[in-house]
Amino acid sequence: MIKFNNPVFTEHSEKYVADAFAQKHVSGDGKYTKLCHEYMKNKLGCHEALLVHSGTAALEIAAILADLHEGDEVIMPSYTFCSTANAFVLQGAVPVFVDIRADTLNLDENKIEAAITSKTKAIVPVHYAGVACEMDAIKAIAAKHNLLVIEDAAQAYDAFYKGKSLGTLGDMGCFSFHETKNIMAGEGGLFVTNNAKLAERAEIVREKGTNRSKFFRGQVDKYTWVDKGSSYLPSDIVAAYLYSILEIADNIQAKRRKIWQRYYEAFAGAETAEKIRRPIIPAECSNNAHMFYLLFNNLPTRTAFISYLKKYDVAAPFHYIPLHSAPAGKKFCRTPYEMPITDRVSETLVRLPLYYDLSEQEQNRVIDICMEFMEKL
Repeated sequence: MIKFNNPVFTEHSEKYVADAFAQKHVSGDGKYTKLCHEYMKNKLGCHEALLVHSGTAALEIAAILADLHEGDEVIMPSYTFCSTANAFVLQGAVPVFVDIRADTLNLDENKIEAAITSKTKAIVPVHYAGVACEMDAIKAIAAKHNLLVIEDAAQAYDAFYKGKSLGTLGDMGCFSFHETKNIMAGEGGLFVTNNAKLAERAEIVREKGTNRSKFFRGQVDKYTWVDKGSSYLPSDIVAAYLYSILEIADNIQAKRRKIWQRYYEAFAGAETAEKIRRPIIPAECSNNAHMFYLLFNNLPTRTAFISYLKKYDVAAPFHYIPLHSAPAGKKFCRTPYEMPITDRVSETLVRLPLYYDLSEQEQNRVIDICMEFMEKL
């Protein structure tokens, strides 16, 4: 069986987890959490980086910091995971869905302004497959209308736009370290910002709404409840595992990019024959090799392709059911215009196995089976 994803373990993974226990501090903000914070601030070049228990938690912190009120609106794509919308729904806001671009499958910056109303408070670009949204245009729109930009960079670790790290270009950025991501902690995430005021408040929100971190730094003589918040800290055991992965992050990324490039080259002929379409990476964007997908011409062909690979024990899943078509999306959100590209992509996209331990032999087998199917089209 060739799985879609496989977790990474290193020779230090168990060692660091055992050491976390040896520190007799396995709750949040221990030795390994601090090491991860230092690593991330240096890597991303941001003012603040706070480890949290999930990408969902990072989004929820951002939504709290946005100071939303009941009925406020937040613009985002529908082709994303439910956490992108849920974080804002929990604050009483209304996600407003805008269609995606046909090339990058990212939020279409040319359709944002038509969706802005007097209630709009933020734009949430989602960097799909680790490829950057058109951030210059999005930031210009946000500045014009006095809106926050909150980057959903769940898939975008080690990805760049015009040489700058995704997640650091807006007011706030949210990363995921779920097991399916390039850099993983099993479950985990990261909140980042370059805004000092937001950073100070984010620390409080992350600590259940208390100024506990200031207390431990000796900045206050006792800590108390001062703001909204929740329990967003991960265990230091999780941070220890994450740190073991960060140590080999460069190797992981090099291997993933090599796998991605082999897929890309292998399917060039099928794209020329108009049987599939490969990912498109604009010149100003980098490719962090988070995902390799194929777009088929219609739903029946995509369904047959997934079944064909399954017959040969190769896992190749489709991706999101658009949020605007989901029961909760219809209940809590607003879709002001038709979403033809989102609907088409949802019915035609399929993802191929891509993970650090995928061998060349296994990838060759995946490619051969894919080509056998495509030759019959």
